[in-house]
Amino acid sequence: MINLIRTHIVASSMNIYQTVYNLVSQIPSGRISTYAKIATALGDVRAARAVGRILNENPKLIQIPCHRVVYSDGKIGGYTLGVKKKIELLRGEGIKIVDGKVRSFSSILFSDFVTDYPLKKLRDEQIKISKKVVLEDSFKKIETIAGVDVSYSKNNTYGSCVIFDYDTKKVIDEKTVRTKIDFPYISIYLSFREYPVIKKTVESLKEKPTVLMIDGNGVLHPFGIGLASHAGILLDIPTIGVAKTLLCGKPEFIPKKQGDFSRIIYKNKMIGFCFKSSKNAKPIFVSPGHKISFESSLKVVQGFCKYRIPEPIRMADMIGKRRREES
Repeated sequence: MINLIRTHIVASSMNIYQTVYNLVSQIPSGRISTYAKIATALGDVRAARAVGRILNENPKLIQIPCHRVVYSDGKIGGYTLGVKKKIELLRGEGIKIVDGKVRSFSSILFSDFVTDYPLKKLRDEQIKISKKVVLEDSFKKIETIAGVDVSYSKNNTYGSCVIFDYDTKKVIDEKTVRTKIDFPYISIYLSFREYPVIKKTVESLKEKPTVLMIDGNGVLHPFGIGLASHAGILLDIPTIGVAKTLLCGKPEFIPKKQGDFSRIIYKNKMIGFCFKSSKNAKPIFVSPGHKISFESSLKVVQGFCKYRIPEPIRMADMIGKRRREES
């Protein structure tokens, strides 16, 4: 457990925003790089979209030369001060732009970044942690089910948790906490962004629920360690992941009838379920997080679906948004 806590201390000390700005500042005048190259320098090319979002928040335009970052096909891409300004800046550095694309792209492409690959470090830690996931029921009887969801307002996060009695399906407790965020949204590293507020929210409850339902994935994850699994291990509680979009894998078929489900397969292994929870809505994606079986995960979610999203998470989402608006 000490190693797991250390992982999140390390993550919280990583300023990914500043790391991206430092990488961009390494691009020399007269050269260009790409969102994908910078993501690779972070340690994972899949973070390319996150790089774009971070550069959109660049606090020091020109000084941090994000105008030198373009798409991998040579297209200019966006810029806070407008595309015309971006083209003007690039041409001022001797870069030729024709029909919105960089000429002689490969000859001026810069990729020799000095980096310690921070995302690779986190990925390696995720893979280690994934070996601690338990996919068996650790409870004899479910007394309570809680749903937790995280909403955002600028640099603040609002973590809301709603606890239901398992048998009566009635709400018996709810809590919302607010905290700062300092890690960008990168889908497969979501736990490093949202776990701190989930931890704070769950610890504010009078009693731990039997099972915690999380808006995110469990083992339905490229490394087998989505937000629900990560939180389950660190909080030492049974968790279920419920996601609205499919992160990885492929359903055996897309269920059309309400109540139907199919297995999701990734690398010849079942990692979750594609579940048609509502007649007029798209399916959701259910996977065990930690200390619960595949079968129990699906059964619990099935029992709490009035609409597309199971009630514990839906209610947590509604309460979180209301608290955010009140603030």
